[in-house]
Amino acid sequence: MTNKIKADICIIGAGSGGLSVAAGAAQMGARTVLIERGEMGGDCLNTGCVPSKALIAAGAHAYMMGEGEAFGIAPVTPQIDFAKVNAHVKGVIAAIAPNDSVARFEGLGVTVIKDHARFKDARTVIAGNKEIHARRFVIATGSHPAIPSIPGLDTVPFLTNETIFDQTERPDHLIVIGGGPIGMEMAQAHHRLGCKVTVIEAAKALAKDDPELTALVIDRLIREGVEILESVKVTGVAGAAGRISVTVEEASGRRVIEGSHLLVATGRKPSVDGLDLDKAGIVADAHGIKVDDRLRTANKRVFAIGDVIGGMQFTHVANYHAGIVIRNALFRLPAKVDYGAIPYVTYTDPELAHVGETEAEARARHMKINVLRWHLAENDRAQATHETDGLIKVITDVHGRVLGCTIVAPHAGELILPWVLAKSQALKLSAMAGIVAPYPTLSEISKRAASSYYTPTLFSMKTRALVRFLGLFG
Repeated sequence: MTNKIKADICIIGAGSGGLSVAAGAAQMGARTVLIERGEMGGDCLNTGCVPSKALIAAGAHAYMMGEGEAFGIAPVTPQIDFAKVNAHVKGVIAAIAPNDSVARFEGLGVTVIKDHARFKDARTVIAGNKEIHARRFVIATGSHPAIPSIPGLDTVPFLTNETIFDQTERPDHLIVIGGGPIGMEMAQAHHRLGCKVTVIEAAKALAKDDPELTALVIDRLIREGVEILESVKVTGVAGAAGRISVTVEEASGRRVIEGSHLLVATGRKPSVDGLDLDKAGIVADAHGIKVDDRLRTANKRVFAIGDVIGGMQFTHVANYHAGIVIRNALFRLPAKVDYGAIPYVTYTDPELAHVGETEAEARARHMKINVLRWHLAENDRAQATHETDGLIKVITDVHGRVLGCTIVAPHAGELILPWVLAKSQALKLSAMAGIVAPYPTLSEISKRAASSYYTPTLFSMKTRALVRFLGLFG
């Protein structure tokens, strides 16, 4: 027998974006239904941000044990228990999971349904034996790994981000297909945990970012011992569990790479299968569900947020989308998305953080720009910690207004925040140059880069002449 439920808002998908909408709507008094067929918390908690950063942290601890010589400390070869590393990763997930649990959301007043959802019509969703009729719907079903068409790939076992964090035995030789952020993060973390690692990339590793900055990251991984093959084509995969062979075509010819494990990290696809979107008049293609700048689908009663609409697939973007939807769906305010100041971070060591326009993008969009740089080697804190592989690069217009910023440095994800503020508020460099930064900190690189904009004027011949003239008056 069908159980009919009436709601103000029904959310499909309990990942970061869906949970944010559900929590906000319920606490604002809306009758809220949340449907999730898998794990609460979605990709971020279970197979993405949280486990990857936990694994990266383990790799960082192992790496530092062998890097003490510069400080007068004898390096030590770490004894790595991969099963305990896995237990650490699972423990971090378990510690965060109560925040995303069914119990917590039911405590907030949300009706949580653990089942597959599909549209019956433009205003109705079916989930198991329940029929939900709501004023507004939000699709927040996220994404899943995109698997490339490589001959033989379907005949061998391979890992994705959804399965790599289940490994309790250390891979002997991990082959990574894909040199994007996920591939590079996992490559470095696994190498630091004692694995031989080969990364295979069809174009350029970290190709979406400024090549001047990514070169620093790539060079660091290579120096640590990660093999990175760029501009190569994978023509075939063969083997069985524990012995995988990947055939590639390089400029020098054909090559076969032998490894124990294979990680496929070639991007993600929106998760829309089985939703019966057509029955609700919702339009989608291979890139995701089509939405307007208010995140409404072709059916204006239905919103879509997060990875399922393509574009910038980050947890913080999904949470940003959640706020836009709540303003539109509950308060009927015409809030619109603006991606101009959305930051992102690649959690390699050093980290790579970015907001706004790259140099290439800025040159394509503006008649004239300014490019400011400050190297970590010129920072006293970086010298004290022997972490001088890094650079901040700031792009401004001719009026000194910030267009974009990219940072390669330890904790670059933390260092990028003032530049997010500068970009979002259309601040000029004078705001950054005028602050007092604590000494000695890495954050001084931001003030130094901003101040360098004024150096040519401050120390010009005109300024020198002015100082001499004023000196005549005592």
